[in-house]
Amino acid sequence: MRRSVTAAFMKFPPPARKSVLHLFGKYAPWEEGFDPTPPRVNRGEVTAAPDFVGIGAQKAGTTWWHEVISSHPQVYSRPDIHKERHYFDRYAIQPFGRNESEGYRGWFPRPPGTMAGEWTPDYVTMPWVPPLMRLAAPETKLLVLLRDPVDRISSGLAHVRRDRGRVTLADHKDAVARGFYHESLSWWLRDFPLEKILVLQFERCLQDPVGQISRTYEFLGLDPFVPQALGEKINPSSDVPKMEEDTRNRLTQLYLPDVQALCQSFPEIDPCLWPNFR
Repeated sequence: MRRSVTAAFMKFPPPARKSVLHLFGKYAPWEEGFDPTPPRVNRGEVTAAPDFVGIGAQKAGTTWWHEVISSHPQVYSRPDIHKERHYFDRYAIQPFGRNESEGYRGWFPRPPGTMAGEWTPDYVTMPWVPPLMRLAAPETKLLVLLRDPVDRISSGLAHVRRDRGRVTLADHKDAVARGFYHESLSWWLRDFPLEKILVLQFERCLQDPVGQISRTYEFLGLDPFVPQALGEKINPSSDVPKMEEDTRNRLTQLYLPDVQALCQSFPEIDPCLWPNFR
């Protein structure tokens, strides 16, 4: 019975499903109304600061990569806790101190001897988060998964349309702003050293998933492992509208200085893998 009800519920459009969940007081971590109180700690679990935090970028394969990381036997990801904590969103203009830091660490229950982390793609676009992250989790390692910034816009707007049923002018502005990767990462480099940040390219992960996940595991200090989930597609983009050529050209020129600066700061970035910057 429960399976049939769940299947029927999932046939509703996303905005309708969201409205129903809100009626029962259930909110996603990024929604206003979500309770940021840490979850209960089960028997045999301990809490500590996250070993890794993915900070970006939206619609660049972050759910896929987080699932692959979490499939490693040395990493623990509790199924009832979303990969995106969004803990720091609310502290743009609110006080943040010891209690708030302890609250964040409470979101990472795990058995002793295992690693735990999160991946909130919005963090890279929030300049107030790096100093707060340094207070709450100074030793965490940061992961960034980037995608051709022009292609990312189309996929991001398609995601908004599916989730909310419409796209506003504010959504267009937000989509463009998310593509200035070097500018965003410069905020993080003020509080975290370069060796604490691993920058990956979505396109390279598609071409060489085994090599790139091995690079990720090595960065995190994990033993070599080839996960079965590596070939699975999670949250693939669909119904992505084709961008007009004039718009594409203007956006490419807009992002070009930022992409050039990104490649200088992070030589591992290959602009030839981004169709609009070859």
